[in-house]
Parts: sequence; C-alpha cells; structure tokens
Amino acid sequence: MKLKIISVGHKMPNWVETACAKYIKRMPRELSVEIIEIKPDKRSDGKKNPVVQAAEAQRILKAANKDYLIACDENGKEKTTVALATMMKKWQEMGRDVSIAVGGADGLDPALIKQADFCWSLSKLTLPHAFVRVLLTEQLYRAHTVIQNHPYHRE
Repeated sequence: MKLKIISVGHKMPNWVETACAKYIKRMPRELSVEIIEIKPDKRSDGKKNPVVQAAEAQRILKAANKDYLIACDENGKEKTTVALATMMKKWQEMGRDVSIAVGGADGLDPALIKQADFCWSLSKLTLPHAFVRVLLTEQLYRAHTVIQNHPYHRE
C-alpha cells in the first residue's frame, strides 16, 4: 500500500525536506510514503477564492486517482496516534492506496472535503503548511510503529 501526502504548496525549506525524508526512509517498502506537491494557484487579492480552491481540488483529485481519500481540515475528526494506527490497519486491509490531501493558503475546496472518504483534523490550531508535512510523515511512521509494537511510541 502506498500513502500519498498530496499537498498544495511548493518550495519548502530544507528543514522540511530533511525531516520528512527521515520518517519516509523509516517506513517499510509495503507501506511507502510519497509527498506530491500541487502548485498553488495565484491569488490576486489575498482573499479566499472559491475558483482557486476548485482548481486546486481538481489537481488533488487527479493525483489521488481512485485512492481512499482523506481531507485534512480543521473541522474534521481528531484522532489519537493509537486511533490512527487502528485506521492504518484498516487501510491496509482495504487493499487500496491512501491519499491525504492538504490544502493551500485557503484550505481545501468544500466539495473535495464532502467527496473525501474521511475528514481529519490534525489540530484545532492553524498550523504552518511546512509543519503539517513533517507532522503527517512523523505520525504515519509513529502509527506504523504502534502496529508493529515497536518502542518508538510510548503510552
């Protein structure tokens, strides 16, 4: 199974690339993680633009193909790491790849969120886009270690 983080945004700082690579490298071959960058559309006035969100959503959906789609949104359901590990086991049993969509500056298109198989809130806080990538890669690795009874995660 492949886990894809489909993220609107590009040109991440080196520390993001380094941190993500650290956790991606630790994942087993049968549970690989890939980050797919979606170039954000130009925003002319700095305000949330539904046309821009819809255009970004189309590119996200194209990258996700027919994967199980998870939309990251502050209004989604929060999960503990152990609950994420339980979800990950179910993903593996489905036999489908999983795409996790992360929106750009305006967030995800509401239509994409409705279409998603699951809506996940990483936090009620507004998180920097670069930090979300690191958080996701680390938590996916951590959930994997919970499944494997590895001592990385401590309760």
